[in-house]
Amino acid sequence: MDVHLIGGGWDDDLAPALYGDFVEAAARRAGATPRILLVVMGTDPESREYHERYVHTLGLVGGHELVVERVPEGSPFDEAALDGVDGLFVGGGPTPEYHASLVGAYGHIRTLVGSGMPYAGFSAGAAIAGSHAVIGGWRLDGRAVCPEDSNEDLDAVAVVEGIGLVPGSVDVHAAQWGNVSRLVAVVAVGLAPSGVAIDEGTRLGPDGRVVGAGRVWHVTADTSAPGGALLRAEAAGQ
Repeated sequence: MDVHLIGGGWDDDLAPALYGDFVEAAARRAGATPRILLVVMGTDPESREYHERYVHTLGLVGGHELVVERVPEGSPFDEAALDGVDGLFVGGGPTPEYHASLVGAYGHIRTLVGSGMPYAGFSAGAAIAGSHAVIGGWRLDGRAVCPEDSNEDLDAVAVVEGIGLVPGSVDVHAAQWGNVSRLVAVVAVGLAPSGVAIDEGTRLGPDGRVVGAGRVWHVTADTSAPGGALLRAEAAGQ
């Protein structure tokens, strides 16, 4: 599957590296200027102002027609918006809300991506892409596993069924929000078989290549290791 996972963060200079391959993949699928669907949460003025960051950043790459689908929080995503698009970009914000709104369309999205449509997930959009989606929380068994500020308004770490575009879990804002430890804990207790935590300004591409400013942290289960998980990091350009 042609899946591009971005760990969050904003840097105009990184836009071509983070989003260029996704736009090019959509163009190959279209055979012309691709039509890209941007799915974001919220319809209030503050949310709309935030959405303009995506419009600006993708505009720096260019070469596409961008269609913005703003989903009111608490409402299901309208799957009809997927008709006739050449690429799907799911933005960031409240991860539990993205999951609740898009879960009914997960099967449809999985089918489209499986048939060749590229997918890009930014922050929350990356987190829900895994088979085991970490949608928030900061405690496991009552103990802190990451900073409380990463909780997404949830106390206990919540792992739910994701879209299933990549195996295991995806966590984001890895080094910046201290979420690497949450992913390690999730794998160690068996809530996910494996996972990746992606730094801000960093993309994990469909070929496994890491580009951007930071690292991707890979976590795999290992019952023989202390804590039950093994961790390795891969920096951009390695």
